[in-house]
Amino acid sequence: MYSPHDSTRFLRIAAWIWISFLIAMAFMDFVLYTQIDLPVTQNPPLLQNTAGPQSPPLNQQPNQTRNPFRPVFLFYAASGLIATIFLVFTHSVWIQKKLGAAFYPLLLFTISTAPIFINISITPPFPNGPLSTAEGIASRQLPVLFVALALVAWEYELSHVIFFSIATTTLELSLIYFSTIDNRNIYVFLFIAIIRTISFIAVGVFISLLVARLREQRESLSEANANLTHYASTLEQLTVSRERNRLARELHDTLAHSLTAISVSLETAKAYFDIDPAKSRDFIDKSLESTRVGANETRRALKALRSNALEDMGLGLAIQRAAESAATRFHLNLTLDLKNPMPSLSPDVEQTIYRVTQEAIENIVNHSRAKNFSVRFESDVYTTLTIQDDGMGFDSKSKEPTGHFGLVGMRERAQLAGGKLKIESEKGKGTKVVLII
Repeated sequence: MYSPHDSTRFLRIAAWIWISFLIAMAFMDFVLYTQIDLPVTQNPPLLQNTAGPQSPPLNQQPNQTRNPFRPVFLFYAASGLIATIFLVFTHSVWIQKKLGAAFYPLLLFTISTAPIFINISITPPFPNGPLSTAEGIASRQLPVLFVALALVAWEYELSHVIFFSIATTTLELSLIYFSTIDNRNIYVFLFIAIIRTISFIAVGVFISLLVARLREQRESLSEANANLTHYASTLEQLTVSRERNRLARELHDTLAHSLTAISVSLETAKAYFDIDPAKSRDFIDKSLESTRVGANETRRALKALRSNALEDMGLGLAIQRAAESAATRFHLNLTLDLKNPMPSLSPDVEQTIYRVTQEAIENIVNHSRAKNFSVRFESDVYTTLTIQDDGMGFDSKSKEPTGHFGLVGMRERAQLAGGKLKIESEKGKGTKVVLII
């Protein structure tokens, strides 16, 4: 939804458009009137008394000498003053706070009525020229009224737009009716007013529909952003939960196993301590060996969780180190096929590839009972990582394959990186994990 700041900003833009239009009109009047030789004494064309051709205007005596450019100066002085005050109001935070909810309607009323009052009262006695006719009067106020129409359509409903179009025309015709404009020109004004009203309603309906559509899109976008924020938050929590589960599995497979073995060995050594001291020392030695192995495995697991290998060595060496380390520790045959040099990938994509590699290798060494596995990395149109083993496999068509808790996390990582993870496996025929980004 739009904010009050948007309305103030549009009013400020309207003020600058109004001032710019006055400057452009002043330049046009200067160019036009400098090309016309004007007598010092003249009767304004639109202020002739309808009582007879020889009767002087009500506000002028025969042969009265006056400056013909005085109405032009008054027009721009009055219009410029009101437009400048309008601009000051749009920039004054103090005035906006004082007026409160009346701020926007007051400035809208000003920009809608001021051009009409000034045009009807000052423009008719302009010196004879292209812009002193009824059409010229309409052209002097029409652009500003169009801006006012846009402001109404932005802030209010369609009914207000129609009311604005009719009200401005009614105001103008009322002022013309009570003025001293020649009857022949009143019909021209009436014709222009009807055309302008129809045009204002048509344009106003169009603007209102566009504004309504814009508001709907903003509300839809706001709702989509809220849903996206909620989804991102949920996904982040889910990722943290997956990492915690992975850490728990790592600690269970390393530290917990080692501590259990040490505990059993020490209990046995205690039992044999008085009966067979030699055998007791043998169990103590096994406990020490289990302690060293457990400590090394724990350090390895913690190092893997920190992903320092990826930051220090790059993606290729990090994948190679993870695969070779697993093959060495569990006496597996490794086939390694990595692209050299490695392609340039974003940090997020590299992190995803490395994490999927880690998870797939951990599944192989902990669950598959494989003797051989391979890691292949290639990059052409897409970047593809393939990890395959000859282990016991599982039913990949099952919705909830037990014993493979990391598969869901691997899929989530692939989706976050804009990729796709495919897992092919059958019982007794091994498992193939393919990551495509």
